[in-house]
Amino acid sequence: MMMNLKIHPSVGVARLGNSEMCDKIESRECLSPESIGGLPLEPESGLPVTFFKDTAGRIKRQGQVFKLFDGETEITLDDDRIEAIVWTVHLANKKAAWYQYSELQGNLLYGETNSYTARKVPLRNADAVNRKSLIIDPGPRSISGCNVSGVDFDRASIPPSYKHGSFPTAKPQYGSAVNTLGTLKTDNKGRLIVFGGYGHAGGDEALTSYGGSDTWHDDTADGPVYCEVTYKDGTTVTLKAWVVVGSPDFAPEIVNISSLDDTFFDIGVRYKNLVPSLFSNGHFNVDYIANYKRDILPIIERISNYQWVANVQSMSGFFSYQFNFADNSEANRSKRQAYYDYFRKPDLKIGAIEKPQETLFSDVNGGQLPMMPMNSGSNSVSNTTVEKFMALDDTQLFLLGQWALGKFEDTPEPAPFAVHPLDKASIGNCVGLPMCPGIEVTWSLQNPNLYESAYVIAHDGGIGAYNETGLTPSRDECEGGGCQPGDLTKRMACPWQADFFQCTVQPVNFTEPLINKATLKTEEKTQTIQTWLLSVEQVDEDMSTIKASLNTPTVQIEGEFDSAGLKAMNETLQLGSIEQVTVTDTTSTPQPITPTYYSYWWPPQSPWDVLTGEQTQLGQAQNHLSAGQQVNYQRGINSFTQMVEHWSALAFIRNKNAQNQGFPYFTEQERNNELFEYKEVTTSQLTGNSADDGTAVPVFFINDDRKVIEQKSEKGRLMVQYFAERAFAPIKVSAGGLGLPRSGSKVRR
Repeated sequence: MMMNLKIHPSVGVARLGNSEMCDKIESRECLSPESIGGLPLEPESGLPVTFFKDTAGRIKRQGQVFKLFDGETEITLDDDRIEAIVWTVHLANKKAAWYQYSELQGNLLYGETNSYTARKVPLRNADAVNRKSLIIDPGPRSISGCNVSGVDFDRASIPPSYKHGSFPTAKPQYGSAVNTLGTLKTDNKGRLIVFGGYGHAGGDEALTSYGGSDTWHDDTADGPVYCEVTYKDGTTVTLKAWVVVGSPDFAPEIVNISSLDDTFFDIGVRYKNLVPSLFSNGHFNVDYIANYKRDILPIIERISNYQWVANVQSMSGFFSYQFNFADNSEANRSKRQAYYDYFRKPDLKIGAIEKPQETLFSDVNGGQLPMMPMNSGSNSVSNTTVEKFMALDDTQLFLLGQWALGKFEDTPEPAPFAVHPLDKASIGNCVGLPMCPGIEVTWSLQNPNLYESAYVIAHDGGIGAYNETGLTPSRDECEGGGCQPGDLTKRMACPWQADFFQCTVQPVNFTEPLINKATLKTEEKTQTIQTWLLSVEQVDEDMSTIKASLNTPTVQIEGEFDSAGLKAMNETLQLGSIEQVTVTDTTSTPQPITPTYYSYWWPPQSPWDVLTGEQTQLGQAQNHLSAGQQVNYQRGINSFTQMVEHWSALAFIRNKNAQNQGFPYFTEQERNNELFEYKEVTTSQLTGNSADDGTAVPVFFINDDRKVIEQKSEKGRLMVQYFAERAFAPIKVSAGGLGLPRSGSKVRR
């Protein structure tokens, strides 16, 4: 019998897509990458995808494959010793029942005084009495055999044995209904494939916040994965894993400087005895020998690839190889040390006197350069639990320090750590740091209480544990006790498109360590000059007499006037008290206090500055730009509500020169250009000064006339058909608006 049977990946990641049946186009899907920085895979061939979208411009759902291994050997239904393999998955979304997003407030790594209750963080949907009903909970689903499909987490198939299944309204007032959280399939070997939802989001009330508006739901999710393996001798073994359903990865080949794999590895090293030779008894081993290719080179390469999704010029010098980074000689030590010294250290704890993550510039050797990495920290927004700028995690930074000291080797094939490659690959393509909240999951994954062992999520219960009780809306898994379905994603923005749109760049104050934002008071005044309206009833043939009626707040005159009399009367009226000055509003808005520095959140997952890639005459006519032009990635999607509906219009960023290692060229592809219109607005139109008409500002916007869209191409026709079938209800924003994004500005440069 097999003694070391495990599921890999231990935490898998599926991704939303909206490719569904449309005009005889079959639903299109892909599978999650099996390497960090790898492309998604085609289901049939296993080769990297060529296209991320279908012919209607809709994004393919990305399914996560779960496999069984006995050590290094995969076990499938082809194995003569196996009688049956039964997979059980329980997906849920707890966002609507959780607290409002509040940066790092609630993070228990900062102590009990930072808990949600101590900080009095408000609940989402605070008026709801039955809080379980706020959870999207379809209950568990099981699947077994080969090539099985169609096991859905939908509202119509909640198991009769599951007593507390729940879904939001099937006809929301705004947006689109969440009717499913995903689908289970098996392949021809009996492996499990978990697909997420279709990117739906909707609610019954107008949007009030990009962090989480009442009555709103989306179809991101997470939950446990179980596998019951039955041998032909009757022996049964039950195994467990976890799956997260996140938003699309629009630049899958570009990896975050600190990925979620780095987070898991750091927890494993410092808390779960993953690499005893590296860390034991609460301390790193100062004599540990790092490996250049395994531990150092990935950091440098990730810094290099940020240039394709964000314009961070200050980082360019850190991948230009001014010296031989692989040389561990003593003669090269000063250069390595100088490189290392530019990386800021993590803050030790809340309230510490020294707070390295509040420091922007390095003054090494009398110069000045922004320290590394040049990203926002996990809270450069509010004034509670401040963390202005990003730092590598403790394990990353220690290994980089060993490299600086020369305590490293450069071997052709470095020995891997005791982590299965599939475990690293799944989460290695997710955001690690910063986490505000992040993209797929958030800072709760930095808490060792969430882990049973290295890379293994602790479960609260097992198969069927919630059949009678349902899920708990209020328990905080960071206190211990394991995770329930929905716990890893409940702290994220709702709907997810909110954070994706509003949190891309961030001006960060770098002079006041304890303050990110201050209240700016603005008094708006409006000057009103009344203009009289003439109601002409009769005009003499000689145009000398006009019968007119003049109505104003203070003057009512009727009569016959010749032109001279009318002119005199009008001049008299305008000389009277008809000009008024009114104070219309006084606003108080929290904004980043100056001086600030322009920083980015997570450009590999939410790009900001990208290169256009259309190389055909038709493509450029629809895109309105030359190839190779650096542009704003989200151009044309000009509001949060537009992002909720049209997130699938965004381009994917792909390496067009991947076959030539070391010389990447990343550009846009598959942007739904048919959706957008383009105009050049002359500067003089804005200033009113004709002398400014020599320059223009490019403006992209969505065309609401669907007839125009469908006439552009066959893809445009299919897009319009999809819009009609989806019947997305127009979204209303509350009268008070959504307020400013966390960056404090709506200006998109």
